[in-house]
Amino acid sequence: MKLIGMLDSPYVRRVAISAKRLGISLEHQSVSVFRHFEQFQQINPVVKAPTLVLDDGEVLMDSTLIIDYLEALASPGKRLMPADLDQRLRALRLIGLGLAACEKSVQIYYERSLRPAHIQFEPWVERVEGQLSAAYSALERELEKQPLKTDGSIAQDGITLAVAWSFTNLVVPDQVEAAQFPLISAFTAYAEGLEVFVSTPIE
Repeated sequence: MKLIGMLDSPYVRRVAISAKRLGISLEHQSVSVFRHFEQFQQINPVVKAPTLVLDDGEVLMDSTLIIDYLEALASPGKRLMPADLDQRLRALRLIGLGLAACEKSVQIYYERSLRPAHIQFEPWVERVEGQLSAAYSALERELEKQPLKTDGSIAQDGITLAVAWSFTNLVVPDQVEAAQFPLISAFTAYAEGLEVFVSTPIE
């Protein structure tokens, strides 16, 4: 199977790291939705990263849907989501907040880098910045209530949280301060030291 997309995308990186944790081998092709648009279009006409091309040529997209498929392929002992319903609910909440933080970081970055300054709509930018802050504030409160494990392993909620925080710090670092979100920052430092993260660096 082939994973298409750049690792500077939190969604692509999330899939790549999850696949390694699940013990599933993917061939990664660094194709940019911007610089290699026509090449990407030949693989997936929608041009959405990440794209997963299965061995039979079928195409999947959207990081959550791709990871769901990979989870179904993995052996039960390597699953990244808890079976206990209460713990699964909490994991889903953390994942949702992490993905929201990714989305808002992308929106701010695109507004700054793609839209000319004279037509940027400041009230909308302020709204998105508030949503980004709210997502990380909620994540910090969740970690205060129940820290994520730092025992050498990592599950899907931790993967998503760490990938999101690293991405935000890459593209809109002015929006977050480690001192404001110490638990998120500390957990991300732990995660980025794990082999699955070290071997899957942001490109």
